[in-house]
Amino acid sequence: MTRSVRSRRVRTVFTGLVAAVLLPAGLTATTSAAAPRNTPPIAPKTAAPQQAVQAPEAVTTNVQSGGPAGDIALHPYMGWSSYSMQVYDGAGNWISADQLIKQSDAMHKKLQPYGYKNINIDAGWNDGIDAYGRPVPSKKLYPNGLQVVIDHIHANGQKVGLYAIPGIGKEVIDANLPVYGAPECKTGDLPVQPLQKADYWGIGYKIDFSKPCAQKYIDSIADLFGSWGLDFLKFDSVTPGSGISDLSLDARGDVKAWSAALARHKIWLELSWAVDINYADTWKQYANGWRIEWDVECYCPGVALTQWQNINRLFPKLADWWRHAGPGGWNDLDSLDVGNGSMDGLTKDERRTAATLWAVSAAPMYVGNDMTRLDDYGLSLLTNPEVIAVNQAGRPAQPLSMKTNKQVWYSLNPDSSYTVALFNLGQTDSDMTVNWADLGLTGPAKVRDLWAHKDLGQFAQGFTGKDIPIHGVQLLKVTPQKGSSIRVNDDDLRVAYDGAWQRNHNYEVPAVSEPLSVTVTDSAQAKTADAGSRTLEVNNDDSQITYTGTWHQSTGRGLGDYKDDVAWTETDGDSFSYSFVGTGVDYVTETDPGQGDVDIYVDGQFKQTVSTYMDPSQGHNKPQQVVYSVSDLPNGSHTIRAVKKSGQFMLLDKLNIRQESLLNPDTVTFDKSSPADVSVELGRDPDELAGISKAGQDLVKGTDYTVAGKVVTIKAAYLATLAAGSVPLDFRFRGDYRDDIHAATANGAAVNFAFTGTSVAWSTQVAPDQGNADVFVDGKLVRRVNLHGDARVTNQQVFSATGLKNGPHALRIVKVDGDVLRNDTVSYTIAK
Repeated sequence: MTRSVRSRRVRTVFTGLVAAVLLPAGLTATTSAAAPRNTPPIAPKTAAPQQAVQAPEAVTTNVQSGGPAGDIALHPYMGWSSYSMQVYDGAGNWISADQLIKQSDAMHKKLQPYGYKNINIDAGWNDGIDAYGRPVPSKKLYPNGLQVVIDHIHANGQKVGLYAIPGIGKEVIDANLPVYGAPECKTGDLPVQPLQKADYWGIGYKIDFSKPCAQKYIDSIADLFGSWGLDFLKFDSVTPGSGISDLSLDARGDVKAWSAALARHKIWLELSWAVDINYADTWKQYANGWRIEWDVECYCPGVALTQWQNINRLFPKLADWWRHAGPGGWNDLDSLDVGNGSMDGLTKDERRTAATLWAVSAAPMYVGNDMTRLDDYGLSLLTNPEVIAVNQAGRPAQPLSMKTNKQVWYSLNPDSSYTVALFNLGQTDSDMTVNWADLGLTGPAKVRDLWAHKDLGQFAQGFTGKDIPIHGVQLLKVTPQKGSSIRVNDDDLRVAYDGAWQRNHNYEVPAVSEPLSVTVTDSAQAKTADAGSRTLEVNNDDSQITYTGTWHQSTGRGLGDYKDDVAWTETDGDSFSYSFVGTGVDYVTETDPGQGDVDIYVDGQFKQTVSTYMDPSQGHNKPQQVVYSVSDLPNGSHTIRAVKKSGQFMLLDKLNIRQESLLNPDTVTFDKSSPADVSVELGRDPDELAGISKAGQDLVKGTDYTVAGKVVTIKAAYLATLAAGSVPLDFRFRGDYRDDIHAATANGAAVNFAFTGTSVAWSTQVAPDQGNADVFVDGKLVRRVNLHGDARVTNQQVFSATGLKNGPHALRIVKVDGDVLRNDTVSYTIAK
């Protein structure tokens, strides 16, 4: 629904409000650069080039959404938006009075009984300004006035939305008009001088919000909207985001001003598009929703509304964004175009997968189809009451892992049930299994298929969905039975925080494994190698790399690639991502005249655009080139994501991962002719060693190896059983549960958790930088817990309370002293 730069012009439907930049309905905005169809939009040439962005202070997860709609936004909204059909039809008549009334009446008949209420009118509704620089609705589109349309929508029991973008129009500046209600203010005084662009397309100019008259001008427009009865405003081209995150464009001032103005009328504020996650706290503070990705539309006029690639690329985005959504503010995935198979551009399975993703993500469910032409299957997807209930519960799902195309997403509900979606994003039909332990559940659970409205039975340890089709899904409700226990991670939305808390911020300890390389010989002098750091080479065919889009593999190329193969794609917007533990990473590929630019993100933050292009005069297919490298990451968990931006091809050869060594030495030799035990020193507390294995087979502690302090000794009797050659022994180290924690440094910061059950326990790290914490149950101080330890050790149960009366309870943990308080997990037991 955002205007995107493709190989087309930005059509007349783009004529939107720019804080009263008001293009007359007949004008067209054009871009200064074109790109192949399906390309993620590229910033106009007039924009400053993207550079590595200095991230703001670490994003906290306990910032409450403070958007202007108030309690109206406690649940994601449901409705319809005009933009998908505006793109599909191409004629601009999808926001005319007649068409909007038809869509309102169709919604009233078909979808409104299920909760759909919003009719959102996208770009192009206005034409000109009034004597105060405020927007005037198009007389051509609304010959009887827009108010007649708004009144009809309201009479149907629905809500109406309009569209705006940041900045102020040149014609409004030049007219130097008085601001309504503030005659001392003039529109000519409002922009930053010299004039600066305010939006992606260069239509409007930046407003100087240091001037009190600037807020009064925005207030005057919001008050006008309020007098019309407006319920919703889509605010487009929000930066950082919208393809520009280098702060050369920054609409945060506009967002703050519009939020304050709209709050006077409880008007919902929805931000667009692909807003920068590094500023999530800002979006949460001022808005009720935010688009997290580029347009869902495929820009295939008359052919299709969307395509699978545009659905598939939402999964890695949501893996980063899910924890930022909740009552008051929601992750927006764009229009849900699943209502008519003849125009959606998706298979039936893909349509159901999209509907499921919107539902489990608690994303606003707004239809993009012509509601007068919904087919039976589309209606069944949009009106399933059990699926709608998942969406309206407002519990965004999270993935168990992004390291596979067979993804399990889940959320824990307040009633202790789980919503579980088994997404098959792969290329073959497949069985998919969810293990209860991976959800944090111990004990049996009943399972219900929500799309099929069918109870599937009770299962002791997990559930396997059979033959889930390509790009298909199975949506489940998993209900723990009596006596089961539930482990809740620190970032679950059921955990509430008082004070300033940060997720991780180098306070976490990730689980990690490291091989001890043992060279077994019949006669040789034993050698060791001191450890410092090590580099792991991850080939492009590694199963832990997640590819989004249409990727292929080319093998036996004979061009000097690592392992003689590469992964490649031709489609702009396709991406790969890889999660690792370490301090650095290299992106290694070939350079070639057929390749172009690639956007690099690390831990969700845009870093830079790198070029994989090589001038033809330099040759072709230059292999194993490091096109991006970073080496100063905090030792911990990280994710690199690379997105194709331009060129005919994008390739991945390998990734180099740099890690601190946890074994000293990390290479040893065992001589069978002179057998002797081999000892290594651990770089972590020995209690963190979870085990040692060879090819997946665990060694026996006490028999095959011993641990004394930080020294691990591999017994000669075991080593003698190994065949000659190089043998890796995998040392596995435990970390925080799910490799993350929440941390606070201020005394008085608190963790709150409500549950229904008969016992509760708290687990976290014991560490030198921690002190005491007070634990309250149901408002009473139960215990002061000492969390200080000489070494940092994870997953320590530091408090438990049993024998509670079955019913609702509240756990509260308050920092007393020490440098930091960490929260990892809370566990509770359901009554037997």
